Amino acid sequence: MHILIYSYNYHPEPIGIAPLMTELAEGFVERGHKVRVITGMPNYPEREIYEGYRGKWYVTEEKNGVTIQRSYLRIKSKPNLIDRLLLELSFVLSSLPQALKGERPDVIILTTPPLLVTLPATLLGWLYNCPVVLNLQDILPEAAVRVGLLKNKLMIRGLAALEKFAYRTARSISVITESFSDNLVSKGVPVKKIVCIPNWVNVNFIRPLPKKSNPWISTHQLHDKFVVLYSGNIALTQGLETVIAAAARLRDIREIAFVIAGESTALTRLQNYCLSCGADNVLLLPLQPREELPQMLAAADVGLVVQKCNIISFNMPSKLPLLLASGCAIVGSVPATGTAAKAINESGGGLVVKPESPAALAEAVLDLYHNPVLAAQLGKKGRQFALERYSLEQALDHYEELFSQIITKRSPICQSQLRAKESVESAIDL
Repeated sequence: MHILIYSYNYHPEPIGIAPLMTELAEGFVERGHKVRVITGMPNYPEREIYEGYRGKWYVTEEKNGVTIQRSYLRIKSKPNLIDRLLLELSFVLSSLPQALKGERPDVIILTTPPLLVTLPATLLGWLYNCPVVLNLQDILPEAAVRVGLLKNKLMIRGLAALEKFAYRTARSISVITESFSDNLVSKGVPVKKIVCIPNWVNVNFIRPLPKKSNPWISTHQLHDKFVVLYSGNIALTQGLETVIAAAARLRDIREIAFVIAGESTALTRLQNYCLSCGADNVLLLPLQPREELPQMLAAADVGLVVQKCNIISFNMPSKLPLLLASGCAIVGSVPATGTAAKAINESGGGLVVKPESPAALAEAVLDLYHNPVLAAQLGKKGRQFALERYSLEQALDHYEELFSQIITKRSPICQSQLRAKESVESAIDL
């Protein structure tokens, strides 16, 4: 079948939804499907267009059998709320011509956020008479309101209306955790429209590896260290100050080293916090190349998942399947009733402690440092859980099954849709 993926983020962006959508697209190609991706110019997480893509309106590439059609983005390195909305709007307007340049898809996968992308994807679904599957990575605008990013009541109501529109017009909604399902059902979304397909990990790429002779450890001089790792996005939902404060509590144990890998702009702020706390046992690194990810995760004795107290049911860290697959023990400084805590507890691969509590986080790290047998047991259980629940192959199976079900229910295309599509394409050509 011909699959169109509408995703703001894609390769070569190193974290978040981009690696997931890249693996999914390339996985479909390996199974014999034709895949086209509509995406923006790469910019995440630094919010700066990558070199080689700057100053361009459109770029079409092919990577590992996937056709990638990129479009212009209006982007600011330090965006306010208006800048964020203009960024989304620029992608909506610039991506539609690209989406119309290609053969008719059998199904469209739309990843959100951003919410505004629902509009062109819905139009495409109508013009092409093909079902749209909404892949829900975060619950918006609820998430933005909870972390204080969105306060304007008029804008909140507008985005809430757009959220309802997205749920109503999608043929099916794939959520990454069951708590998302509960949230949607409470908002009136029919249960039959929702399918839970957790975010995945390539368990052959991310796997347990020996620490001995690990080149990543050698490069960063972490020999004989008990490594506590946080790697990924550094945003409002995390609160990495908790990790640094916990490290400061353990700075007298020189064998314990904390490593934080993230975007360089955020690292500057964290460096200042390290100095103020006296946390000289924290190594701050830029985001590592994806090819080094297996070795970096293998270097960790403990992998951290960190969230603030108000992150309950609208966010699921994409790093969690990666940590489980790597076979390292996890410490989750996350709300006890949240989605991340539920996943960690269900996997048996880690410990959950009170969020935003440096004392609780430091105590959990110290317990695992003194009990390597427990750490090894947690890592083994986590790896097994990843194999059973989070493998890329399982996600591909679920999506193929879903596509088969909804494509067979597609109604015949009418002449008005054909004329509308031809009119839109003609207007774009002009």
